[in-house]
Amino acid sequence: MAPMGIRLSPLGVAVFCLLGLGVLYHLYSGFLAGRFSLFGLGGEPGGGAAGPAASADGGTVDLREMLAVSVLAAVRGGEEVRRVRESNVLHEKSKGKTREGADDKMTSGDVLSNRKMFYLLKTAFPSVQINTEEHVDAADQEVILWDRKIPEDILKEIATPQEVPAESVTVWIDPLDATQEYTEDLRKYVTTMVCVAVNGKPVLGVIHKPFSEYTAWAMVDGGANVKARTSYNEKTPRIVVSRSHSGMVKQVALQTFGNQTTIIPAGGAGYKVLALLDVPDKNQEKADLYIHVTYIKKWDICAGNAILKALGGHMTTLSGEEISYTGSDGIEGGLLASIRMNHQALVRKLPDLEKTGHKTLYQDTPMRKPSCVRQMISPINTGFAGDDCLPLPNVSKESTQLASP
Repeated sequence: MAPMGIRLSPLGVAVFCLLGLGVLYHLYSGFLAGRFSLFGLGGEPGGGAAGPAASADGGTVDLREMLAVSVLAAVRGGEEVRRVRESNVLHEKSKGKTREGADDKMTSGDVLSNRKMFYLLKTAFPSVQINTEEHVDAADQEVILWDRKIPEDILKEIATPQEVPAESVTVWIDPLDATQEYTEDLRKYVTTMVCVAVNGKPVLGVIHKPFSEYTAWAMVDGGANVKARTSYNEKTPRIVVSRSHSGMVKQVALQTFGNQTTIIPAGGAGYKVLALLDVPDKNQEKADLYIHVTYIKKWDICAGNAILKALGGHMTTLSGEEISYTGSDGIEGGLLASIRMNHQALVRKLPDLEKTGHKTLYQDTPMRKPSCVRQMISPINTGFAGDDCLPLPNVSKESTQLASP
C-alpha cells in the first residue's frame, strides 16, 4: 500500500515495468548470443578458441603465422602446378589479350593451384582480404585446414609474434607465374607466390619454384631464408628483362649502361627477382638489375618486392616511386629492382623518358631508325615528334650477349 499522500499512476507503473523488461531482455539476449558464438567457434565458456579473439573490426593476425601459411600455400600450389605439367594435360585456354596483344593464357595448373592456395589462406585467416590472379569459383570451395605449426626455420629467424590489425592486411596470390613458359615446358621460370601487405606496404614475400622445390621467403624487419649476393656490377650490369613483353627495355638498358651490358630475357617476375639473389639452384640465372617497362600486375611483383625490401633492396617504378599494394591490381609505371646498389642513382641514370605511367609510353613499336631510341614524348598513335631520338652505341649481336630463353 502506497504511503499517505502518494498516489501511484497506473500508466507510470506500466512504463516502469516495460523499461525493466527491456533491460532484462537486452542483458539476457546478449548472454545467449555470447553462448551461441562460443558454440559456433567450437569454444567453451571461460576457455579460448585457437588464435586471437575476434572483434568487430576483424581482430588481429600474427604475421609469423601468416608467413608459415603463405609458405605452405605456395608449396601446395606448386604441387598442383607440377602434377598438371607432368601429366601433360594442361587444358590450355586464353583469358583474352594482354595490353601487348599476346594471349593471356590459363591452364588447369593455374586453376588448381589457385584453389589450393586461396582456400588454405582463407580458412586460416578468414578476416583478411585476399587478391588472386585467377577467379575463385564458389562451387569449388573447399576447407583446407592448417595445423597451426610454425616451421623451425621461421621460428629461428622470427622469435616473437608480430601482431597487426586484420583489416590492414591484403594478401596477393600468384598461383602460377610464367604461364606462357609453363605451356612451352620451360619449367625453370615457373613459380608460385604469396605476398602479405600491411597498409599497402609489402611485408611478407614467398617465392616457390615447383620444379626444383626451392622456396625463398622473407619478412621485413623480421628474417629471411635467402640472402643477397656478395657483389653486384653497377657499371656494366647483367640486366634481366621480360622475354615476352620487354617493350623498349633492351634499348633503354643499352642506352643507359653501354654496349657491354648483358641482357638476359627471362620469363616470370618471381624468377627475375630470384636472379638478383644468392639462390642455390643451378638452373637460376644471375643478374644485377631487373627492369620492366610495361604494365604489370601486383600479384606478379608483390612477393619479390617484399623479399628485396627485407634484404635491404628496392623495387620501385621507373620514376623511383614506391608501389602501393592496395587499390587497383596493376601499375603503369614499369619497375626497377636492385639490391646493394644506389637505387635512386640508377633511377636518375635512366634515359630521359616520360615516366608518367601511361600505358602507351613503353609499348613495342617499330623504330624509326635502327640506331636510335625514341624519346617517347607523345603517345604512340601520334607517331614521333620530329627527330627526337637518343643515339645508341654501336651495338652488335656479340656485345648484347642475348641469353637464349
